[in-house]
Amino acid sequence: MTIPNQLTITRIVLTPFFAFFFLSNNKILNQISLFIFIIAALTDWYDGWLARKFNYISNLGKFLDPLADKILTSTAFLCFVALGILELWMVLIIVIRDILVTLLRVYGQYKGHILAASFLAKVKTIIQMFFLYYLLLVYIGLEKELFSFIDKNYLKYLLHVDLINVLMYLITLITVYTGITYYYNNRYTIKEIFK
Repeated sequence: MTIPNQLTITRIVLTPFFAFFFLSNNKILNQISLFIFIIAALTDWYDGWLARKFNYISNLGKFLDPLADKILTSTAFLCFVALGILELWMVLIIVIRDILVTLLRVYGQYKGHILAASFLAKVKTIIQMFFLYYLLLVYIGLEKELFSFIDKNYLKYLLHVDLINVLMYLITLITVYTGITYYYNNRYTIKEIFK
C-alpha cells in the first residue's frame, strides 16, 4: 500500500463525509463540506505527483485513482441534483458513463488487459472538477453565506439557472464524447477481453 494509494483511499473515505456535511441543514457543516471537497480533490493532484516523482506506480493505483475521482465527482453531482440545482438526466448520463467505463477497466484488468484513459478523458475529469469547485464556491458563498462580504446579487448571477444549464450541457456532451471515443479507441482490446 504505497503513499499515493493511501491518499487515493483517503479521497474515497472523505467522499461520504462531504456528502453528509453538504446536504445537512447546518450552515457551518455546509461550509466545512467545501473544505472537505477541496482536501479530497487535492489528494488527487498530490498522489499523482508522488507516483510520478518517486515511481510509486502500481496496478492497484491505476485502478483506484480514476475510481476515486469518479466516486467523488459523481457524489458531488448527485448532491447538486438533490438540491435542485442540476438536472437529474444530465447527471445520470455522466454517472452511468463513468460506471460503465470503470466496470470495463476492472474487467479488463481481471483479464490481463489495460484500458488506458485518453488525454481528453483526463481533461474531461479536470473540467468536471473545476465546474464542481465553481458550483460549491458560489452555492456555499450565496446560500450558506460563506462569502458574506460579496454582493449577493453578483453571486445569484453566477448561480443563474441558464448559466448552470449551459455549462452542464457542455460537460455532458464532453463526457458522452469521451465515452464514445474511449470505446472506439479500445475496440480491439475490448474484443479480446470478451472473447
